[in-house]
Amino acid sequence: MSDANVIRIKPYHYIHVLDNNSNTTRVLTGPNTYTRLDHEKVVAGPDAMVMIPPRHYCIIKNPVVRREDGTPAADDQGNVKLRFGDEEIRFEQEPFPLYPGEQLFGRVNALQVVGPDAALRLRCIRDFGDKVAGDEWLFIGPGTYKPQIEVQVVEVIKAIIIKPNTALKLRARKACVDSDSVKREAGEEWLVRVVGAYLPGVDEEVVETLNARVLTDKKAFHLRANKTFTDVLGNKRKAGEEWLVTLDNAETHIQDVNEEVVGEVRITTLNNRQYCVVLDPYRGGKPQYGTKELRKGPDSFFLRPGERLEQGIQNIHVLGSEEAILLRAVEAYGEKQPGDRWMIYGPCDYVPDTEVEILEKRTAIPLDENEGIYVRDLKSGQVRSIIGESYMLQAHEELWDKELPQEVEELLIKERTTGDSRSGARPSSASVSSRIKNRLVTYRAPHNSAVQVYDYRAKKTRVVFGPELVSLGPDEHFTVISLSGDVPKRANVIKSLSLLLGPDFMTDIVIVETADHARLSLKLAYNWYFEAQRGDDEAIKAIFRVPDFVGDACKAIASRVRGAVAAVSFDRFHKNSAEIIRSAVFGIDPETEQPRGKFFFGANNLVITNIDIQSVEPVDQRTRDALQKSVQLAIEITTKSQEASARHDAERIEQEAKGRLERQKINDESEAEKSRTELLQLQAQSAAVEATGQATAEAKARAEAAQIEGEAAVKQSELKAQSTRIKAAAELEQLKLKNAAEIRHQTAMVDLELAKAAEMAKIESEKFAQVVKAIGRETIKSIAQAGPEMQAKLLGGLGIQSMMITDGSSPINLFNTAQGLVGGHAH
Repeated sequence: MSDANVIRIKPYHYIHVLDNNSNTTRVLTGPNTYTRLDHEKVVAGPDAMVMIPPRHYCIIKNPVVRREDGTPAADDQGNVKLRFGDEEIRFEQEPFPLYPGEQLFGRVNALQVVGPDAALRLRCIRDFGDKVAGDEWLFIGPGTYKPQIEVQVVEVIKAIIIKPNTALKLRARKACVDSDSVKREAGEEWLVRVVGAYLPGVDEEVVETLNARVLTDKKAFHLRANKTFTDVLGNKRKAGEEWLVTLDNAETHIQDVNEEVVGEVRITTLNNRQYCVVLDPYRGGKPQYGTKELRKGPDSFFLRPGERLEQGIQNIHVLGSEEAILLRAVEAYGEKQPGDRWMIYGPCDYVPDTEVEILEKRTAIPLDENEGIYVRDLKSGQVRSIIGESYMLQAHEELWDKELPQEVEELLIKERTTGDSRSGARPSSASVSSRIKNRLVTYRAPHNSAVQVYDYRAKKTRVVFGPELVSLGPDEHFTVISLSGDVPKRANVIKSLSLLLGPDFMTDIVIVETADHARLSLKLAYNWYFEAQRGDDEAIKAIFRVPDFVGDACKAIASRVRGAVAAVSFDRFHKNSAEIIRSAVFGIDPETEQPRGKFFFGANNLVITNIDIQSVEPVDQRTRDALQKSVQLAIEITTKSQEASARHDAERIEQEAKGRLERQKINDESEAEKSRTELLQLQAQSAAVEATGQATAEAKARAEAAQIEGEAAVKQSELKAQSTRIKAAAELEQLKLKNAAEIRHQTAMVDLELAKAAEMAKIESEKFAQVVKAIGRETIKSIAQAGPEMQAKLLGGLGIQSMMITDGSSPINLFNTAQGLVGGHAH
């Protein structure tokens, strides 16, 4: 905008002029020179016109209303009419000005070029033609898109390249028809598998790109149909149906929208020594539920949906000569009825049919002569023991577990681990459970013992004497012996399976009271044995009649001892305790009036043969102190008597020793004098010999020394002369070598100097030749002639025919010189 009165408008420029009288605005375009009137005002400009190059466009807001001929329409006042709030797109044309009220929205833009395999997604924002606001369609390239006010460009869609072994998963935004002319409902999904570029339709939404799953000869895929459809292989699948896709169907598989991959199935391979049982196998393309199918190797197959292996892949049963398999029919199998049992014996290979189940694999049980097993017949229920042979169970037989009471189990374990069947401690439960219950129960009866076994079926007992190995039959059990133990005796301390027959001993403590009420504790030991011969059955059975013979015998003996001690005083019992106790226990023989030799228990044939009184201690403290004082007094008297006797004996022995010592001393002094006399005689002889020998030795030594000195002097002279000769020879040789080395060094130095001079001369000659060659013969000639020629020219220029310059120190032959000058002039 300008306030000047004269405005020069350039070509392709314009101004807006406001007429203040009519309040209208008009447009003036250049080239033009405009003289502004007083009532006019330039409200815009000069501005450049809008120029739209080829293949460009612009958007004009509030465009003018045009008549049919294309000229702007004006109202009654002369103002151009505008479409306020509207827009207009103008394409390539001559430059044009903007009328008052028009605005250029943005800038001039190039038309959008849509390439091949691309499209523009367009949306109608105004109703026009057959389009309704909200409609969408595609402008598919290649092409140039010319924008419209009624159309909005939503996005640029590029074609998706579908590579081999891939597919494009699409979803319909609304009901439409796809590229294959198939009607699609809103939300429906489908796959496009055609390799190449695919441009999704306007109502199609790309969900994802699926990659194909590669199938191999060892891998397949388990699929399930989500709805009823026809798969890519042309098979109609119902909703929920499951099937396998293997390499036989295709090399790759792309999951369809109506399929779901349940999992990957690996091939099941059987070698020639394997088999398997397939449950619910496929036959005729359908699963046969509730049936089985046996498949033997070598074979490879995929488990179809619903099929499963009963027990996995199993190895063929290889039976040795001492092995067998117990079978049971679960269905009618040949002549066998369901439930029948039979056995297949080796050596052979066996693969069970589906109608048969393997109950167990049996091996012949090798038994030593002292080993056995319990076997029960399933038909009759009878149990028997097999001992000392190798036995194979029959089809109608099984091993029978023999249960034993807990205390018997403990005693057997202790007998196996320690060798002692009598136990006061209970072993751990882990050791109890280590017994194999179907094995024959055996027990090693110790030496001179008896074991009672009771048969509950026959209601009989048998007694086995040791040493012997006792074996239990199926219905037999050991009789557990419970004996008193410890000191004093307590009931049920010792549990044992065997009863020792003796002779043996047992110890007990008995509390007694004398007639004068002194309470004493007696520790007694009884020697005993059972009086029973092996051939006498009644006597043998009698030893087991009393369950606790130890407690019974100790109680019986203690009662007799207490009765006898109660009738005597403490002093008498203290003096005659052994006699009183023996008489009370064994009784008095009427004939000899002496104590009998044994005490017999008729109930169980137990015989007590001796009683040992190990200690007698008062129970009352005062009695114990008095007894201890009397004992100490007796000990002191005995000790003092023994000390006096020992002292007398020691004095006597000491006097005898002193006499022997004096006599020995006198004898030793006499012997010493004799030895001293002999020593003096030997010393005199030794001195004479020593004097003679010393003179002779000194003379010989001096002679030998003189001889050695002479020989040494001669040898020294010889060695000195030899060393002088060697030294002179060495010095001469060293001098020769030094001179030779110096000569060689000088020769080498001269050779090096000569070589260096030759090389330098060669280098200089080569350098001169190269310089001459580089400068050239003519150049050198010119250089040589340049000085004299210049001097001649200089002299010629000065008019001097000849001249000579010299100093007084150089004599000149003027005669010759003058002759030369004259000769030169004449010439």
